[in-house]
Amino acid sequence: MRRPSESRTTSPEDRYRPGLKEDFDRLYRTTYRRIFATLMLILRNPTAAEDATQEAYLRAFRAWGAWKEDAPAEAWMYRIALNVAFTHRRRERFHEIGEVLRRLGRPKEPDPGELEQTDLIREIRALPAKQAAALVLRHLHGFTNREIGAALNVAERTVASRLAAAKRRLRRRLGDPAKIEMGISASSAVPLEE
Repeated sequence: MRRPSESRTTSPEDRYRPGLKEDFDRLYRTTYRRIFATLMLILRNPTAAEDATQEAYLRAFRAWGAWKEDAPAEAWMYRIALNVAFTHRRRERFHEIGEVLRRLGRPKEPDPGELEQTDLIREIRALPAKQAAALVLRHLHGFTNREIGAALNVAERTVASRLAAAKRRLRRRLGDPAKIEMGISASSAVPLEE
């Protein structure tokens, strides 16, 4: 997996050039899956994540000629995608549950054959969107604080603060770090007898 910082050290022919359709196509192919996965964690809904991802690439394509090379193209793309996701989450809050039930009917019972999500994934999805975004960019995509700051358009200190708050909340909610890695919470672990 290529990290955003690596794009600055590539050969001149591998660099992105603003306004060139071929370079935007390459950016799309290189980043689409990672951006979709990031938005999936933030929006918690595959349809919403797909819509937000497409909207982000549409906005980015329209602005591709104005992109400035002072920030990595990948970080610029993440900033656009995350802004679209945050807007989507804000709009989502305005819907009342009664209206949703009226339009869609009662939710069906969950299929017991579906895989259960791990406690860690569930807790990441429960984080505030800006904390989840910073956490996913750091630990899933390997971004530095500077790259996350560029992607989210915030200061590095803000990134550090969001990461610390997210980690504190995850530790409090999930307990023992060894159990977090296994994807089980402290409350669901079976104690061993000595």
